[in-house]
Amino acid sequence: MKWNLPNILTVLRLLAAPGLAVMFLYFTRPYADWFALILFMTAAITDWFDGYLARAWKQETKIGAMMDPIADKAMVVIALMILVGYSTEHWTPWLVLPATVILFREVFVSGLREYLGDVAGTLKVTKLAKWKTTAQMVAIAVLFSQGIFEHYFVMSTFGMDAELIDQILSGQTEDVNGLAWKLEGMFWAGRIGLWLLWIAATLTLITGYDYLRKAMPHLKES
Repeated sequence: MKWNLPNILTVLRLLAAPGLAVMFLYFTRPYADWFALILFMTAAITDWFDGYLARAWKQETKIGAMMDPIADKAMVVIALMILVGYSTEHWTPWLVLPATVILFREVFVSGLREYLGDVAGTLKVTKLAKWKTTAQMVAIAVLFSQGIFEHYFVMSTFGMDAELIDQILSGQTEDVNGLAWKLEGMFWAGRIGLWLLWIAATLTLITGYDYLRKAMPHLKES
């Protein structure tokens, strides 16, 4: 393996993927949310830099081209697993379906590439697929920030008493410690993150169908 800077960034991003889960094993919340968000965003930024530097410096390698999509998929899959596993009952049902679509597509396309082998070049990454990955990364980052609002600002003040939260937002109960804006921030971060995740899931379906369409000529019986 050629150890140039783009490849080093790709390897670091690949190692950062399981690091997301480690944050929740060794740190309590909300610190785990903060560390996971910082780690995820740093890895997402390097995803752009390693490709840009490899092209600008003419340091594109086969190992880098192979590891780059693996690192992206590992980051997304592990992050979604964490978000679904640690989400509250309020958000979980809306997270499960888009997360399932994304995970299914990634496994399906990876299986297609493995089966096609030498002709897998027909399934090159498209511009829409790159936008899909960007949408996934942004959605996941927003959802991690929602966890920070939830556990740092809200649960540390009043816990997650649904009735009390409704009373504060409706003005029936005194807004102690400015909890209303914290609740609004939590809900809006959650809503925006979910909308973005559904958009990412839609793009994921479209790109998955596009890959299947391109692979079909190679799947016909002789």
